[in-house]
Amino acid sequence: MSSNDDQDDLKPSATPGYKPTGTAKTADEYAQLDAEDESLARWKASLGITAGVSTGDTSGPRVTVLTLELDSPTLPPGKTLVFDLNDAAKLADTKKNPIIIKEGVEYNVRITFKVNHSIISGVRYIQLVKRAGIKVDKLEQMLGSYGPQAEPYTKNFDVEESPSGLVARSGSYNVRSRVVDDDGEVYADWEWSFKLAKEW
Repeated sequence: MSSNDDQDDLKPSATPGYKPTGTAKTADEYAQLDAEDESLARWKASLGITAGVSTGDTSGPRVTVLTLELDSPTLPPGKTLVFDLNDAAKLADTKKNPIIIKEGVEYNVRITFKVNHSIISGVRYIQLVKRAGIKVDKLEQMLGSYGPQAEPYTKNFDVEESPSGLVARSGSYNVRSRVVDDDGEVYADWEWSFKLAKEW
């Protein structure tokens, strides 16, 4: 996959009325901002932003994407399809040795991520699927807005159905996944491959 050719497809769709935030503020700066506004204070509290709460080291990434999981009620007992995004060797292996997805079954994608500091807004997961270099599918799923916390967040996507048939089973599919926000900041970007088969 040519990463330059994919850039337009991997941009998040525009949110009507959204204006880029410019310089990112820390959670402490947001806590102090418009402190007298009650509704804004409730919104900030829902994101875990309150005055005096330390958000830790702000020198690292604002978001760390931990795992991407494909889940289906048809998976054999004990079988999981989880990508550990901190394991570069295993991710590289999935490009050479595609994972197997059963054809014609319902599945959903689940992503787990940690917000380390600052508020993140308009975060999306974008997935571009190609077969023989030709785009066959694109998924864009809104993750939302979150504040920093010690525990990771998990987001389940809508249920989808895998393609089926002889043509769908022939060859492998190359996938480029990205987690990006409304400002265009990329938090994770990785490639993987899958094949469709009659069984998991």
